[in-house]
Amino acid sequence: MGELVALELLLAGEQQQPHFPGLTRGLVAVLLYWDGRLCVANSLRTLIQSRHGKTFTLDLSGELVALTTRFTDELMNQGLTKRILTLVSEINVTREFERLQKERGLGNEKHRKEVSDLIKESRQALADSLFSWTCQSPLTKDDTLALIGHLETVTAQADGSLDTVNLALVMALLYCLDVSFVEQGTEDREDLLQALPLLTERQYVSAVHSRLMDGQPWKLPGLQAVCRLAWALSLRVLSQLPQGCALVEFTEADEALADQALLGDVFLFMKEGMLGCESFRQEEFYIRRLHSLITDFLALMPMKVKQLRNRADEDARLVHMSLQMDSELPSSLRKDLDHLMILIGEFYSKDSFGLELGLEFWCPTESLQHTTLQGSYLGMALQRPPHKQVVLSKFVRQMGDLLPSTLYISYLRMLKGLANGPQCAHYCFSLLKTNGATHSDNIQGVSGSPVSWEHFFHSLMLYHENLRRDFPNPDTAQYRHPPLRGITQRELEGLTSFLQLLTTIITWSENARLALCEHPQWTPVVVMLGLLQCSVPPVLKAEVLHCLAAFGKSPEIAASLWQSLEYTQILQTVRAPGQRQAAGIEVELNEIESSCEEYPLTRAFCHLTSTLVESSLPVNLGAGLRVPGFQPYLNFLRDSVFLPFPTRAYRRPAEKWEVADAVLEVFHKLLRDYEPQPSDFVQEMVELQGEQVPAYKPPGHSIMFHLLNDSPMLALCLSLLEEGVRQLDTYAPFPGKKHLESAVLHCLRLLDLALQKEVVFMDLLRESQSSLLVSPLEQLLQGVSPQTRRADHIVNIARYLYHSSSNPEAAFQSAKILRRIANYPNIQNRLVGDFTHDQTVSDKLMAGFVECLDNEEAEEGTEKGDDSDQQKKVAKIRHETQIHVLNLLITSLELKTPNLALYLLGYEVKKPVSSTNLQDPGVLGCPRSCLHAILSLLQRGTEKRSGPVLTQQAPHLAELCYQVIYQLCACPDTSGPTMRYLRTSQDFLFSHLQHLPFILPSNQIAALSQMSWLMKTAAIELRVTSLNRQRSHTQRLVSLLLDDQPHTQHTVDGESGMEEETRSVSGFLHFDTVSKVRRKLLSVLDAIDFSQDMPELLQLDFFERTQIEQVISNCEHVNEQGHTVCNVKLLHRVLVAEVNALQGMAAIGQRPLLMEEVNSILQQVVERNRVRRSLSAKRHALRSWRSLVETLLTACPADLIPADDRQLIIRDLLLDLHDKVLSEDAAGELMPIVAGAVFTLTAHLSQSVLSEQQQGVGLEASSGFASIANSALHLILRKLLDFILCTGGGYQRLRAHLYGSLLYYLQIAQKPDEPDTLQTAGKAMWERLTAPEDGFSKLQRENLAIIESYGKALMEVVCRDACDGHEISRMLALAVLDRILSIDRQNQWLVYLCNSGYLRSLVESLRQDDAALQSLLTPQPPLLKPLYIYESKMALLTRVAKTGQGAVELLRCGLVAQLIECQVFDMVPDSDAHRVMRDPSGFIPSPMDRYRQILLPTLRLFQVILTSTTMNHQQGAAQVLQWLIVHADTIQSLLRCQELSMGVLQELSLLTGIISKTALPGALESGGEVNSAALLEFQGHINRFQRLCLSLLGRLAGSERERLLKQAEISAPGDSADKREEMEVAMQQVCANIMEYCQTLLLQSSAQAQFSICLFSPSGSEPAGRDGGRADLSSTVPSMAYSRAPSLGLVLYLLKNSAADFFRFHQSHRQSLGKLQSLDQLPPEELKELCQGLVSGPGGVEKISSVQRSLLAKRRLVQLINNRAKLLALCSYVIETCLFVLWRHLEYYLLHCTPADPKDSLLPGASFYRSRLADDSFGGLQASGGRSFGLSRVSQQDLDLLKSDMAAGFGEVLQRKLLEVEGLYSQVRSRYTFIQALVRRIRGLLRQPKS
Repeated sequence: MGELVALELLLAGEQQQPHFPGLTRGLVAVLLYWDGRLCVANSLRTLIQSRHGKTFTLDLSGELVALTTRFTDELMNQGLTKRILTLVSEINVTREFERLQKERGLGNEKHRKEVSDLIKESRQALADSLFSWTCQSPLTKDDTLALIGHLETVTAQADGSLDTVNLALVMALLYCLDVSFVEQGTEDREDLLQALPLLTERQYVSAVHSRLMDGQPWKLPGLQAVCRLAWALSLRVLSQLPQGCALVEFTEADEALADQALLGDVFLFMKEGMLGCESFRQEEFYIRRLHSLITDFLALMPMKVKQLRNRADEDARLVHMSLQMDSELPSSLRKDLDHLMILIGEFYSKDSFGLELGLEFWCPTESLQHTTLQGSYLGMALQRPPHKQVVLSKFVRQMGDLLPSTLYISYLRMLKGLANGPQCAHYCFSLLKTNGATHSDNIQGVSGSPVSWEHFFHSLMLYHENLRRDFPNPDTAQYRHPPLRGITQRELEGLTSFLQLLTTIITWSENARLALCEHPQWTPVVVMLGLLQCSVPPVLKAEVLHCLAAFGKSPEIAASLWQSLEYTQILQTVRAPGQRQAAGIEVELNEIESSCEEYPLTRAFCHLTSTLVESSLPVNLGAGLRVPGFQPYLNFLRDSVFLPFPTRAYRRPAEKWEVADAVLEVFHKLLRDYEPQPSDFVQEMVELQGEQVPAYKPPGHSIMFHLLNDSPMLALCLSLLEEGVRQLDTYAPFPGKKHLESAVLHCLRLLDLALQKEVVFMDLLRESQSSLLVSPLEQLLQGVSPQTRRADHIVNIARYLYHSSSNPEAAFQSAKILRRIANYPNIQNRLVGDFTHDQTVSDKLMAGFVECLDNEEAEEGTEKGDDSDQQKKVAKIRHETQIHVLNLLITSLELKTPNLALYLLGYEVKKPVSSTNLQDPGVLGCPRSCLHAILSLLQRGTEKRSGPVLTQQAPHLAELCYQVIYQLCACPDTSGPTMRYLRTSQDFLFSHLQHLPFILPSNQIAALSQMSWLMKTAAIELRVTSLNRQRSHTQRLVSLLLDDQPHTQHTVDGESGMEEETRSVSGFLHFDTVSKVRRKLLSVLDAIDFSQDMPELLQLDFFERTQIEQVISNCEHVNEQGHTVCNVKLLHRVLVAEVNALQGMAAIGQRPLLMEEVNSILQQVVERNRVRRSLSAKRHALRSWRSLVETLLTACPADLIPADDRQLIIRDLLLDLHDKVLSEDAAGELMPIVAGAVFTLTAHLSQSVLSEQQQGVGLEASSGFASIANSALHLILRKLLDFILCTGGGYQRLRAHLYGSLLYYLQIAQKPDEPDTLQTAGKAMWERLTAPEDGFSKLQRENLAIIESYGKALMEVVCRDACDGHEISRMLALAVLDRILSIDRQNQWLVYLCNSGYLRSLVESLRQDDAALQSLLTPQPPLLKPLYIYESKMALLTRVAKTGQGAVELLRCGLVAQLIECQVFDMVPDSDAHRVMRDPSGFIPSPMDRYRQILLPTLRLFQVILTSTTMNHQQGAAQVLQWLIVHADTIQSLLRCQELSMGVLQELSLLTGIISKTALPGALESGGEVNSAALLEFQGHINRFQRLCLSLLGRLAGSERERLLKQAEISAPGDSADKREEMEVAMQQVCANIMEYCQTLLLQSSAQAQFSICLFSPSGSEPAGRDGGRADLSSTVPSMAYSRAPSLGLVLYLLKNSAADFFRFHQSHRQSLGKLQSLDQLPPEELKELCQGLVSGPGGVEKISSVQRSLLAKRRLVQLINNRAKLLALCSYVIETCLFVLWRHLEYYLLHCTPADPKDSLLPGASFYRSRLADDSFGGLQASGGRSFGLSRVSQQDLDLLKSDMAAGFGEVLQRKLLEVEGLYSQVRSRYTFIQALVRRIRGLLRQPKS
């Protein structure tokens, strides 16, 4: 290797270092070097295997095979064989290690192991290449000779066997000399014969022949013999072929060769040298070739076989004679036949591929009608079997005839091998059956063959008879030992062989098992149990127990076997009284086996127990003699076998682990089948010999108890685990390794089962109040280990993950245990400490977890995978391990930090988690963590077009990986580091999102879950990048998800070319039709199938359906994913128990049918579980999709998606969603999520369209309204209404979303506020009528048409929802009704509402709301819901009342009558008492505000009714007046209110409005028949209202006004402008209302001034204190407000003020208009100031964009302008009414009033006004006497003073102002010249001379 190459290797080592924790780059380079060599060798092997040839085929295409054949032929011509042979000799582990050791190229044990494995595998691969070649086609002459030359020098290993490499080379040679394929009639036989050098090349044959005949001995003579035998057989085959004539000189020599081979002990070498090699059984073609070699010898050389038999008979006689004469054995004995039989026995006894090649030795004699045989001959029972088979079966039979005793054992062993397999066992059983004599009258049984059942069992019985007589009495055993007539060594071997043969047959064949067991004469089970009681060597007893175990495989036999075992007291469970010494197996173990240091009997007993426990566990075992149950056996196994096993001595070290493995297997089975029951915790008693003794618990309970305590058993299990991991860490082979691994596995399984069952166990224990003490296992595992003095049990368990490559099963169990422990938060914290305590252990653990996740070979198995294939099984286990590790991470991440997951994923555990800086592995010394492993799993294949490989190959695994990543991104601590790392180092999200949607027809559920987690992660990423202003990242993801233009950038270089071509051509032809692709978001939506096939109902014949459903629901639980599923295993147990409980013959007959029905129920439940999981996955996916869509539209910067695109995207999303949800078979469970999404999307659509219009682009667009065409909007509306209708009666909450969407949608067509420029009114009516229809009204008209096309059905649904149901739905339904009524010009909806009774129902419900509303006024209200519903109802009723028809209908429904009955209006809360209880957030209004929220809507409603009912005005007014009078106390207290806050002013403005329209003299006459007393009372109320209103005018027009406005500024300095405006409007409104009231009163009293009533006193002085601040407030009008009428000066004062205000408002109106017109030129400061009112929070204005800012400013200006316009209207109205009232009074006082002399005055002056006001005004004004009585009270002086005051006040300036007001305003607004006329008249009145 050159220096450069070495350097490259080192660099590669550095790059790969993170994958090899704990190694330096040099050591990694050594691994990579050998790995590279291995890969080359493996490639060579694979190429050669793919050649065309005679032995096997890989099913590849013809061209490929031709290509590889051509390539490998070239290699062969260049001397491949010799090169391989040289390399195989040169490469040598020891030599390589020496060289590496010298250069320090070897690391720790693991590294050494890996390097040596790589070196061995490289040699093996080279040898295998040669073997594969010879399997397919023979080598050339030179190559064959070279191969023979190599084999001459081969030596054996220490145990006499070949090593695997040399075995491959020997097999290669055997295949070279193989001609057996000639007999198979394959179609290409001729071609193969042509290619065979044995037939075509004479010199090939001659060279090979001379080389093998050569007398030179090889290093391994046995190997030479094998090659000679193979050659001899090939020559024999050739001699029988026509082409063989030419080779006659060679073929003659076959006999001689065979003889030479036999002399070389060929069969012995085959058995020891070839079968002894461990790799022999792993290669099917080795087995087949050796099979053909053995069978060919028997079939082609029958004479040789006969010779061997004769020789054996001869030898047997010699042996017999020498035994008789006591001389020594002759030295010339050959054992060839012996070896042959033993070879056959050995060869066929193991069948790792299930080939059952031994069948060739059995020729079916009887016709095969047996149902048990499904053999290869089933179809051709009548054909003659092949000749070879006949010869072989003859060999088996003849060898058994007159068998010499020396061959007896070998023959039995041969039969044992040939009986291996279900069919072979049957044939062998038949053979032994037919061999026996039919008439067994002879006692000796000589007549039958010695190889027959008859003979065997007869002998066994004899042994039993003889030995039993010798059986000593245990009590006298100490005193005398009788001479044992025992069993000789030879007999022992014979018996052992027979028992092994018997065991093999009954293991395979159930028929044989039952037939033998039930045979009346032989009774094998009884005899064997008898033998066990005799004194025979433990080895034989062990064989007997193994044999019994084989019998125990049948449950029928097992039950009786238990009873027999108990009866014979093999294990002494009953101690006879007075018996001093124990007997049975316990004695044998402690005395015999321990002293021999061998334990066959104990192991066999464990094996027997294990088998029997699996078949049946008798509850009443030993009843009558002892406490029944299994407990004594368990005690023996635990206390005598398991606990002492580490301290016993072992001759064979491996046996230690065999014992442990055998006993732990029993424990595992017992615990596995144990389910804790409540009865286990109750101490039951049984009666035994007349006394009560406690009963035994089930064995599983006892094991659980020992595992949940700090017992020796648990301690031993844990120390065994520690020992196991210590041994594995040495990476060295040691005796018993396999059994140690198996024992460790059982320990892990025991712990896992205990953890699994402990919850139920401890719950039941608690409930039973038993006195047992147990601790949870997870806490015991934290105990201190006695060996290491550290708490490292859990660490030891976790260390098995590090050995997952060599021990996948142990790693799997370890992961399972850790996952169970991880559920406990308190343990996690300690675990992190334990795991990170020691750096080297910590690195190893991390490496272990990573290795488990990284595993390439893992494969997701199907549910019902066949476990026959070992590789698949291991792959499945590895996959399960990955699943457990991921679940462990998921569970841990949900717990508080620090937790295991953070440590395993590479986050900081000792510092704050958020400070972690994640790096690629190897960067800054960052180790490879589980996060890297997860990412590399997911990233495989993302660069290709097919997408991430994992999502297809292991969907469930991929789903969990995505979930872990989502959790890391969602958790606030880990989110920052994770997202940074994913974004910068991995570009993770983009590369995965571009492959959405994942389509997996086979596993739809997993695919949906994968997408869900990925979309949720993407939503977080979008939000985070938007917040951090990382525009490019956001932009990239947004365009990936939303673009409908095809992306070309991510195609891989090789793939793009072709696509581009076709695309450009099609683009050219179709003019851009191809350029649109489906948006990514929509294709993901397509992948969610909304339909769900529901399982049909159960069809039951036997069970009751309701009861079964009840049982099923009892078996349901919530699984880890949070789905409610039914526990199928539990259900199965319940149902089977139910079936078993049935009694009587009928039930037994019906049992199969019942079980069938149970099966169908279980299938149904499995299907239901699947449906639930499927629905749940769909819901999850939809939710994630929705959150992604909402994040895209809400959180991402708005300018990333232009408005027109945004609308089209929303349109597509909405239409697709609706199409899916409205399809026939859409599942109802998905509707709520869809409705939520529709709501959000419609809201965004509405917002987008509105903002587009505000920017002023929409209205000019030709396509209709905005970027989105009207047709699309209509389509959306139709779908929305369809959706509302399809939800039918149920789903009310769901419709709330849809109503919300509908409201948003209808908002689109709502015209925005336009500024009131005060000019518009000038346009003629005609102009307005003929103006073209604008976009808004057009859309509105079309919307209405669509809504009406749905007719009554839609009306019905909305009205029903509005009347009852869930609160939110009701509010929204009411709002929808409100909205539709407002655009419904035809009043169709109104008519429906009235006619269908819904309106009446709504009106009547107000009465029911009363109680709920009253509860709202308590200081701490329960819920505000009733208030909101009430407000919504009132809003709707107000909307109805806006049309005359509606108002009349409302009055007819008794609306006012309902409101009169409501008592809530009288419950005015005390305003100051509850200041303390204020809600700090300001969300819950104070009681007073709540009261206003109830009162104001009612007042507004009255106002609207009064305005609408012009025709029937009287009726409406009378009803409202009645309401006022019923609640008069409340209303008067409101009118009197001292503190005039904003809320009070709002109340007053509405109240005065109503009073001004109702509290009139005429109101009562129209009220029908009212008796005079009531009339008087009414009048009293009306007078009081009138007085209070006037005094209020005094307060508001006069002094208090300025003060109130100042106060508003002080109380809320922030939004003072707004507050002030609102107050101004409210005050102006109150003044206007009261002035209107005065005007109406004046007009109603009389048309002429002289009969008019007077409302104001004739005093012209204005109220003082205008500028005096608060100094003389007390002297102003209000102090005498209630005692006397206000002066006329007040009206004048109001007039002046209003005129002044008018100009102020007019000025500001003009300014704002100017600003609005030149909005673009406004300086930014002013814009900011304007926005301030609409943006809450400090600094809010800074954050919004400039476009947004100008929109807000515009909105604010329109608001200001319209406000001013309103104020102007009010001012002008006040001016007009003031002038009128002034004129009317002055006319009366100055023209018609006769002053009285002051001297006559009897009463104080004030009474005049009162009488005038109170009595006359409503007295009918008929009697002039009353009037004159009143007149006399005004003195002339008063009138003069009035005149002069008025003249002074109503001066030129004011008159000019008033006329200007008219000029500015009244021209367009009201009756022109009205002011002018009045001013003129008043001026006239004031100027006329004194009369």
